[in-house]
Amino acid sequence: MSVTAAALRELHRIHQRLADLRDRLERGPKQVRAREANVAQLEAKLAEARDRAKQTQVALDRKQLDLRSGEQKVVDLKVKLNGANSNREYQAFLEQIAAAEMAGSVLSDEILEGLEKIDQLHAATMEAEKNLAAGKQELDKARQNVESSAATIRADVAQLEAELIQAEKALPADLKADYDRVVRSKGADSLAAADDGVCTGCGQQITLNMQNELKLSKLVFCKSCGRLLYLPE
Repeated sequence: MSVTAAALRELHRIHQRLADLRDRLERGPKQVRAREANVAQLEAKLAEARDRAKQTQVALDRKQLDLRSGEQKVVDLKVKLNGANSNREYQAFLEQIAAAEMAGSVLSDEILEGLEKIDQLHAATMEAEKNLAAGKQELDKARQNVESSAATIRADVAQLEAELIQAEKALPADLKADYDRVVRSKGADSLAAADDGVCTGCGQQITLNMQNELKLSKLVFCKSCGRLLYLPE
């Protein structure tokens, strides 16, 4: 069984190029899916930010309502204070007023803190919206790039597949079965150059007898990795 080194080099070139193009075709959808996952995460973060802002606003509204109710209570107690019938009743109203005003003071502080928190949450929500918009823009760009390049890559694949069929015709019939076997097993890594007596596929030294067989254009497989060997230019 014999085959020229040039024929094997050409076959290896085509296989490697095909593998690269097919890998690019596979990477495109993976990149899109990664962008989609990123957008989903950004949407979740935005929803969380909006929910926190909403809950904080609801709590703040409740405290403001409680503050107004407390202020009205103080007003009512002062009216009752003016109409107290005894010192004991007067003192009781004073204590209730003081307690209501203290509660109102605490609520006022909490409301101020809540307003600051609301501002922070609104800023975080705006940042999340900005990040989501950027993520969606990246997703759209990735989709467009994949769609625009896929057609060209498929055309290149079809052309190389035709070249591969033509190149395989240079193989002797008695070599085709062994060639097909190693290609099914290793794909683009099914061939390797034997440079200075070393298989470039696995880095192992080949025997002098194998080197001589290569010079005679005989079929030689690396005993270490099983690749079909050929001499470099």
